[in-house]
Amino acid sequence: MTLKDLTFAGRMLRKSPIFALTAALTIALGVGASTAIFSVTNAVLLRPLPYKDPNQLVIIPSDMRNRGVKDFPFSNANFIDLREATKNEFQGLAGVFTFPLTLTGEDGMPEQVHAGVVTTNYFQLVGAKIAFGRDFSDEDGQPQPPPPAPGTQSATPPQRLPIMAIISYEYFQRRFGSNPAALGQSLNKGKPFSPRIVGVLAPHFQIYFPPSADQEAAPEIWLANRLGYDAAQRNGVSMHVIGRLQPGITIGRAQAAVDQVAADARKNFTIENTAGYAIRVEPMRQHLVAEVRPAILALMGAVIFLLLIACANVANLLLVRASSRQRELAIRCAIGASTWDIARQILTEALLLAAIGALGGLGIAWLGIHELLAIAPAHLPRLDTIRIDTTVLIFTVISSLAAAAVFGLAPAWRAARPDVMLVLRGTSRSEGLASGGLSRRIVVGLEVALAYVLLIGCGLMVRSFLELQRIDPGFNPHGLLTFQVQSDRFLQKPEERAVATRQLEERLRAIRGVQSVTASNPFPLTGGFSPIRWGTEEALADASKYKAVDPLIVLPGYFETMGTNLLEGRTFTDDDNQPGRTYAVVDKILAGRAYPGQSAIGKRILIRIQTPEPVWVEIIGVVAHERGVSLSEPGREQVYFTDAYVGSGATDHWALRIGSDPSKYANDIRGAIKAFDSHLLITDLQPMDAVMEKAQAGTRFSLLLIGVFAMIAALLAGVGLYGVLATVVRQRTAEIGVRMTLGAKPGQIFQLIVGQGLRLTTIGVAGGLIAAFVLTRGMSTMLVGVKTTDPATFAIMAMVFLFIAALASWLPAWRAASLDPTAALREE
Repeated sequence: MTLKDLTFAGRMLRKSPIFALTAALTIALGVGASTAIFSVTNAVLLRPLPYKDPNQLVIIPSDMRNRGVKDFPFSNANFIDLREATKNEFQGLAGVFTFPLTLTGEDGMPEQVHAGVVTTNYFQLVGAKIAFGRDFSDEDGQPQPPPPAPGTQSATPPQRLPIMAIISYEYFQRRFGSNPAALGQSLNKGKPFSPRIVGVLAPHFQIYFPPSADQEAAPEIWLANRLGYDAAQRNGVSMHVIGRLQPGITIGRAQAAVDQVAADARKNFTIENTAGYAIRVEPMRQHLVAEVRPAILALMGAVIFLLLIACANVANLLLVRASSRQRELAIRCAIGASTWDIARQILTEALLLAAIGALGGLGIAWLGIHELLAIAPAHLPRLDTIRIDTTVLIFTVISSLAAAAVFGLAPAWRAARPDVMLVLRGTSRSEGLASGGLSRRIVVGLEVALAYVLLIGCGLMVRSFLELQRIDPGFNPHGLLTFQVQSDRFLQKPEERAVATRQLEERLRAIRGVQSVTASNPFPLTGGFSPIRWGTEEALADASKYKAVDPLIVLPGYFETMGTNLLEGRTFTDDDNQPGRTYAVVDKILAGRAYPGQSAIGKRILIRIQTPEPVWVEIIGVVAHERGVSLSEPGREQVYFTDAYVGSGATDHWALRIGSDPSKYANDIRGAIKAFDSHLLITDLQPMDAVMEKAQAGTRFSLLLIGVFAMIAALLAGVGLYGVLATVVRQRTAEIGVRMTLGAKPGQIFQLIVGQGLRLTTIGVAGGLIAAFVLTRGMSTMLVGVKTTDPATFAIMAMVFLFIAALASWLPAWRAASLDPTAALREE
């Protein structure tokens, strides 16, 4: 390919501006969409994690297999046992967990930050850099001195060791104005909890866990974990564990080592044995993206289909163009042009179109990425790293070259092999269009098949979204306003906390328009659920009978305010919200499993929520199941306790039932809470409807993208079908004239052309049907309440495509039926 070839190709394209613009725009759509989605795929699935030697890093979760609990955090004792027993396999293990923390700011007002508690080797293990100060030392992680033994007299209780903190660079800038004098200062001055700053992290440090782990990616404050070891205390769990493999150690060998640690724990400890305690080792990046990988790959597959459809459309345009230029090409062959000269010229035009389309595609991709970031679900890992980088640019170049090859080779092959004598002897204006008809029909059939697969994917996502809308969450989200209340002061006595909660509840209830008030911890669809064990009397004899349940701590009136149906018994009253009352309300799932076929009211279950071992509680009510973790999955059974049962003050997530638009009450609520206590901080103030929308964000994201791709694909396939039929009409002008001269009616000619279009579409749909049965299986984790082979969706999408085909066929058929036979024969 020479500069002369490019110059000639550019001149030929300038002579056909509509063709060139149409082809370039089609390629730009395909390349732009594929580049935008690849930027997501690259950021989420392909780009290495921003750590030192990231391929050596692993996530090590534990499971309680007998209770159906996965990715369970570690207790201090189980973590230390694992660390000490696997030194030959791992360079090191580290633990982390995050939580919201309320501090007193410089102005004396409360400030909420996210805090991370890490073992002292965490930053060294991942290769994080310290911008100012120092990293944590082993001394920072020494356990606190034990309290005096019960019954002993101690004149001076042991002094508590200070908590050391490293702050993020962003928090260092925001709160301290990048002043190095912050080192050595104490956060939360004058309060019992007052961490001392020893270092500042380098900018943009994040931790990466899947959304289900419910861990904050970028805490502002990192606290050194003073890790104590109590071999008997393994119930309190918090740590998510990561590790770095020793050089040359495989995942399989590391897994064998942790399997032995888990086996020893099952042998030595009753809870681990009966729960089916197990430990897994997974590459960090693989574990991070496991939940979103199917959706990302499905979107990438959809956009590749769209690119192929765009290529097929341009190939059809080039085939028609090459057919119309057959006389010109035959003359060039007759005067000495070789087959390679002709093929090279057609390929050069294809490459020039691909280059123009690639440039336009980059612009479309840039706009698309900005729109993707606006609609992407917040839980998508590494969302902030999605951008057009070198890898994405290389993908754009490769996809453009591949596109040029796909849509350029067939036209170049046909154009380079003209029958010179036959073409030059031809006299009809449409003589050239007669060749390549089969190729064009095959290409359109492939377009239809690919577009039909995309329409099926779109239809399945629409069905899923509609099913998600119809799901009963177990409560009434409409007219509900939710928010969290945090304080930088901690009341020591349960009685004081109970009084403060009751007074705040009364203040909120007094707001005009508020119908009822409640609070809970955790709160549906906002995270924070952590399972505990429950069982019936048979679990006393066989501890393996214990199962997992999600506990919620609530105030009396919770079910009435939330609109959760009471199915049996009663709900909590103020008398139940007193210390020492061992009452519980359970959902219908737990009631059915504990006492199948009979009433659970008045019966007892064993629950471990605060005590080392489970205790009996009495069931006083059965309510509808609430979807707490996800709208798309029912989740575990649930048990409810009053705030006083756990010592009062635990219910920090409030909900107000309001008759009119809840968002209008935001200022009234802020004012009432500030008047009650200026040290209370309000966060996440939003209507429950907004929480429900966030819970649907992942499905909506996939639906919008696949829907857009499917619509573009259907449009391109329709345009391709129109082009083929329009060419057929031009090619068969003389035949149509003869038919009409011999008595054919315009309606019969119309049916002839439309019938040809529908037959071509039916063949494509049949091929797409087979492909869809295979390919939609990859969407199974994205669907809610609908199967991947849903017959209704397949049938509806087939009818939709036949309707599109009828529309695409109408104009060529109308033109054919409107021909004047005499004029048609004279033209030919």
